Amino acid sequence: MSSLARPRHHRVIAGVCAGIARRFGLTPWTVRVIFLVSCLLPGPQFLIYLALWLLLPQEP
Repeated sequence: MSSLARPRHHRVIAGVCAGIARRFGLTPWTVRVIFLVSCLLPGPQFLIYLALWLLLPQEP
């Protein structure tokens, strides 16, 4: 299993969903759909995404 990092290539916006997908062995589109569906529920999903964008390192 790889470490949690944002990829430099094959990302849509910031690479957060692609990094999470790679870490847990899922496809990036699966994580993106889960994120979009979760945005329909109340909660801080968008703020968590922004925080991960700022805190997750990029791949070397």
